[in-house]
Amino acid sequence: MSKLKKLLERIRNNPKNVRFEELDKILIHFGFSKRQSSKGTSHYYYTKGKKLLSVPFHKPHIKATYVERAIELLEGEINDDE
Repeated sequence: MSKLKKLLERIRNNPKNVRFEELDKILIHFGFSKRQSSKGTSHYYYTKGKKLLSVPFHKPHIKATYVERAIELLEGEINDDE
């Protein structure tokens, strides 16, 4: 099993203990593009087609709500690839 798949499984199993860098790595791997507004906000926006995910950068961990939303979007990507 690749490191990326192990990371994805760990994120699925425990969405309360996910670092921003880990979620960023997974989303970028699945083709999401990342941008941050130049207005001084802490939110990062990930887009792919019509899919949009807003994730606030908060150290050290991201709130579970945002991780669960990301997992929902990724499930659609994984199912589309199969």
